[in-house]
Amino acid sequence: GLILDKTVEEVNPSVALELGTYCGYSAVRIARLLKAGAYLLSVELNPEVAAIAKQIIEFAGVQDKVKLLEGPSQEIIPQLKKKYEVDTLDFVFLDHWKDRYTPDTILLQECNLLRKGSVLLADNIIVPGAPEFIKYIRNNPRFQCTNYPSRLEYMKVEDAMEKAVFLG
Repeated sequence: GLILDKTVEEVNPSVALELGTYCGYSAVRIARLLKAGAYLLSVELNPEVAAIAKQIIEFAGVQDKVKLLEGPSQEIIPQLKKKYEVDTLDFVFLDHWKDRYTPDTILLQECNLLRKGSVLLADNIIVPGAPEFIKYIRNNPRFQCTNYPSRLEYMKVEDAMEKAVFLG
């Protein structure tokens, strides 16, 4: 959570995207740090989980800054520009199915949703792991990467987050 907070504070995004809402914990963490007028689009595949997240987001009082989008990321990302009027994204938090990290990052680029300086932050890159994403992002000259060692939620298991700045 602290790595996420620090990254959001550094980026100070106007438009943020979260892939994988789950129960809304990170959506609340991100939204509470957003400046006036900024917003978070949070994508969740599972409608039951999205319903819980919606309640938690409302309970936290950040519903004015979070728009919950239900459906698969690969269908929602191409709709962001037209349907949700997104020009480019300042910050993207990847915390959904790990095998979707790479294809969704490629899709974000193909849909021209990243601008020079856009920041991607990927969670749980060691456990359960996202080796294809790490290989892709670290070997891509369009990204500058930083690794943040962390621990798996509620356990003493070594994990990490990867920050990737889009260089354009």
